[in-house]
Amino acid sequence: MFQIFSISHWKVHYCKASSPSSAVSEKVRTRLEELDDLEEGSQRELLNLSQQDYVNRIEELNQSLKEAWGSDQKVKALKIVIQTCLNWFFKIASIRELVPRLYVEAALLKCNRFLTNSGIQETLQRLTAMIRGIGDPLVAVYARAYLCRVGMEVAPHLKDSLNKNFFDLLASFRQIHGESVQNQLSQQRVEIPIYLTLYSPAIHWILQCVAYRAPEVLLTETMDRCKKLGNNALLLNSVMWAFRAEFVAMRATDFIGMIKDCDEAGFPKHLLFASLGRSLSCADPPESERLSILNEAWKVATKVRSPRDYINCAEIWVEFTCRHFTKREVNTVLADIIKHMTPDRAFEDAYPQLQSVIKKILPHFHDFSVLFSMQEATRDPVILNALLHICKTMHDSVNALTLDDEKRSLSLLINGFIRMVSFGRDFEQQLSFCVEARATFCNLEPVIIHLIHTVNQLAMETRCVMKGNHSRKTASFVRACAAYSFITIPSLTSIFSRLNLYLLSGQVALANQCLSQADAFLKAAVSLLPEVPRTISIEGKQRSSEPFLLDFINNFLSTLLVVPDHPEQGVLYLVRGLLNMVQDYTWEDNSDAKIRVYISALPLLAAMSQESYLYTIPKVDSNETLYGGDPKFIAEINKLCETLIAQVLDHLKGLGRDEGVRRQSSLAFSLFGCLLAHGDLRNNKLNQLAVNLWNLSHKHGFCDTRTSVRTLEYIKHQAQQADLSHLSDMTARLSLQSRA
Repeated sequence: MFQIFSISHWKVHYCKASSPSSAVSEKVRTRLEELDDLEEGSQRELLNLSQQDYVNRIEELNQSLKEAWGSDQKVKALKIVIQTCLNWFFKIASIRELVPRLYVEAALLKCNRFLTNSGIQETLQRLTAMIRGIGDPLVAVYARAYLCRVGMEVAPHLKDSLNKNFFDLLASFRQIHGESVQNQLSQQRVEIPIYLTLYSPAIHWILQCVAYRAPEVLLTETMDRCKKLGNNALLLNSVMWAFRAEFVAMRATDFIGMIKDCDEAGFPKHLLFASLGRSLSCADPPESERLSILNEAWKVATKVRSPRDYINCAEIWVEFTCRHFTKREVNTVLADIIKHMTPDRAFEDAYPQLQSVIKKILPHFHDFSVLFSMQEATRDPVILNALLHICKTMHDSVNALTLDDEKRSLSLLINGFIRMVSFGRDFEQQLSFCVEARATFCNLEPVIIHLIHTVNQLAMETRCVMKGNHSRKTASFVRACAAYSFITIPSLTSIFSRLNLYLLSGQVALANQCLSQADAFLKAAVSLLPEVPRTISIEGKQRSSEPFLLDFINNFLSTLLVVPDHPEQGVLYLVRGLLNMVQDYTWEDNSDAKIRVYISALPLLAAMSQESYLYTIPKVDSNETLYGGDPKFIAEINKLCETLIAQVLDHLKGLGRDEGVRRQSSLAFSLFGCLLAHGDLRNNKLNQLAVNLWNLSHKHGFCDTRTSVRTLEYIKHQAQQADLSHLSDMTARLSLQSRA
């Protein structure tokens, strides 16, 4: 369609440009006759062809090209391609206007490879020279930018044309201040600073092409040419943007000298220092020059009157200051920022830049007192009230349209403030502050979560100070901490945050001998399990909640070992409550999660049946003390174990079909390992069950051979060490089977 349109357009253009009696140029006639007489020798009268005739002729040539290529007549096919191609270039040459002809030739630059081996290189040189004929420097610079873009796409290895375009650009800069351009700007009422910004995109692009994989010596040559032009600010800015940051950093002092010599009327110096700062944030200048570089840059920045221009420059140099200097220099920079941004509440229009300043400081200074007051953790009411007011302002800026990333950033800053608040041993004052902060920052969930952790930490610090022996006052205080958490957790929207905090707070309450509070936390967690959705959103994507739920339940089971039964609730009431919730929960289709919970509960029950528990909490009597190995208690545990094993075996039977045998193998081996580690295999029935589970797990060959071999070696080793005949007998009945 492009070719058809081009032929029609050329024909109309030609007729308009010539009289009815004039003939087509002999060169074009000869070219078209050659195309017509490739093989057939026929001729047509060119002047009698209609538009449709041209279209038909092109279709014939297209078909001839396909037939020649298909019949292996490569020479004929190549001849057709070349002579058609030349026809287009002859028509392009007939365009009289310079700029349209230039852009059309540049757009078709890639087609020159059909003509000669050096066609692209010669055309690039010719087009580069043609641009010198464009009188308007702004039009010329964008023509050069487009030619560089095409050149990089077609022949990126031809650097000569790029360099020539750039050096021609330098030579044309004098036109900007010439009488012709100045008169046009005066007529159109455009000021020179605004006019110069129009050059930036084109100059940036040309310099990026020139600087791409360029040697360091080219930067030196470019800087020398800039000096000869009187250090043109616009050009100098683009040079610092385009060349590699390492090259710029090594010449930072030279660039500062050139910036000083620039005329500030057309391009402000603070923008040049901002460009230099971007390079120095990515690469390091010589160590001996760093302090002088910072001083020179800040001399210019601090004199900028516009708060907006000032903060845009200062924000960039904060990164350089943090990377190479101590908190004293950073404190000086921050003090200057406060000085400039406080009058007339200018900071209200610069929250993104101020937030960027904090983000740049965070990776370099982990002491949050540095970020806010440049002193250690404090209880000074003046400082705390000032910072609390700032944090409240950030919090109150949150609304329904605030992005999650922004909420996380604000929460990070506010949490840093909370961490620096310390009232020493005055724990009650610390708790009062957390109560106030909860009301102040209620819309930021990460802050509320942090406050709950802070209060739990406060309770544990109280326990540490009292060495586990609470007085009446401290016992009342840790109960108040538990009440704070119990009241606050339900306000959270994240269900797994609620679950984990209920469990953690219950563990803290248990460690502080607050048994009724611990019991309330754990019961709240169990009652919350049915509300867990089957999918949750993680970083904007829906994920299955099962892995997270299984992790939580396993953690919960490990805690239940040290939790004593409530005297009014019956034996193992929390374990039974948890298992009942697991039984009633709506799991995913074809999921084995419920069965894996049952298998995970068996080690807990086995540990509860021991005379002495694996771990306990000081000054908290676990069930080992309450029941003292009572046979009725052991019988309840055995009964519950039998129920769980029966549930697992029923599930294994249902997985006997083809699609379930792999899952069957995995679950059977898991239950085997559980019985091996925690069961009394001297019991013949349990011993035989273990053997059956082993054989079932290996029946279809899905069990990992290496794991199986190591398991057998472990059983044999245990049998030899303790002279356990029942293990030796069982080993003889365990065999390895491969998949058929």
